[in-house]
Amino acid sequence: MPVLEDQRLFEKLALEGFQSGLSWITILRKRPQFRAAFRGFEPAVVARFGARDISRLLADSGIVRHRGKIEAVINNARAYLELTAREGSLAKFVWGFAPPVGRPVRRRQDIRAQTAESAALSKELKRRGWKFVGPTTAYAFFQAMGLVNDHLEGCFRHSEVERIRASSSVRAKLRTFGSPIRSASTSVSR
Repeated sequence: MPVLEDQRLFEKLALEGFQSGLSWITILRKRPQFRAAFRGFEPAVVARFGARDISRLLADSGIVRHRGKIEAVINNARAYLELTAREGSLAKFVWGFAPPVGRPVRRRQDIRAQTAESAALSKELKRRGWKFVGPTTAYAFFQAMGLVNDHLEGCFRHSEVERIRASSSVRAKLRTFGSPIRSASTSVSR
């Protein structure tokens, strides 16, 4: 479903980074503990985490205890603050990379792991100092946050997502970003 709230987008990018190399169900089962450990993924709070917080998180058996991923979330919270100061919002920024609306996916094997747009978002986030945001992670983020609709054509969620993406409230919000959902004939904006 399309997500336009910055904190939810930040949380999802953080969790996608933690999922890298693991099964998604592992992260889903630990999501409540992640939210508690990372103080609701409030970027301004996480950006102030220091060495004591890293030690606390490494000792927390309720989350994935991977130093690189923990430090990446803290780093990304700081990069988030810089990005939003410059761009206005994370939502505005990431929706600017949303792939064009294409034909519905008919078979599971047609679902891609990454696209030119996810590679472009990954490259730009990395240029801005973000970590654990590769092109496959960026595409999984696109899928989860409604920037693409990879539900199979016959799935009830496919038409539901399309209806929401086409809704006047979502389109109006995206217009304020200057990033409307583009048709398949529109090229990548970045």
